[in-house]
Amino acid sequence: MASKDKEEKREKEVREQVVCPIGRLFADFFIQKDSPFFEHINRSKIEFLKAIKSIIDQKIEQLEKRTEKKKATKIEVE
Repeated sequence: MASKDKEEKREKEVREQVVCPIGRLFADFFIQKDSPFFEHINRSKIEFLKAIKSIIDQKIEQLEKRTEKKKATKIEVE
């Protein structure tokens, strides 16, 4: 029960912090974690992070290929 009271208090604080009516509307959506809107936003965050990860992985591969090409060759000295 205390957990529910904390959640309700947090919801009220968030609503009071948001002055813009449109911002308040979105705050209400984010507070209702069981809403389809929140689920969609959460999935989109995951997809965004996966996109960033793919860019990072690609850059790592490019850097690794550069270092593979530049191998030292042994030269005999007289």
